[in-house]
Amino acid sequence: MEFKIITPETGENSIYSHSIIAQFLFKHLEEYGDKLNDILKCIDYAMNPLKGGLIIVGLDNERIVGIVIINNTQMGGFIPENILVYIAVDNSLRGKGYGKLLMQKAISSVEGDIALHVEPDNPAKKLYENLGFTNKYLEMRLIK
Repeated sequence: MEFKIITPETGENSIYSHSIIAQFLFKHLEEYGDKLNDILKCIDYAMNPLKGGLIIVGLDNERIVGIVIINNTQMGGFIPENILVYIAVDNSLRGKGYGKLLMQKAISSVEGDIALHVEPDNPAKKLYENLGFTNKYLEMRLIK
């Protein structure tokens, strides 16, 4: 598996454009995903040099097999420095270890702690736990 890392410093990739990345995530996140416009907002945040983050595109023979987006929170200590906002593996290629490889690359590509949100019934939860992620808090939200 090869990785293409896209950052504010590299700018938008001519092959793996923001639109292609967003459409891949929208399709393969399935019931755990967000609206296409929200995914594009996340990409814009990650690519903003004043905010920051990175996009990791996992490739096998130049085919996209998975994508990770991590945004920098610009905090540390009381809130992890990074939040893994999206990870998706092509739904026809799940169970082949691509998710684990993507997660390992994501972990090694950032400085500081990483937070992520995962639904209790998401099968990827076990992978995150095996990689050392713990559930410190119960997240609560007020939607206004």
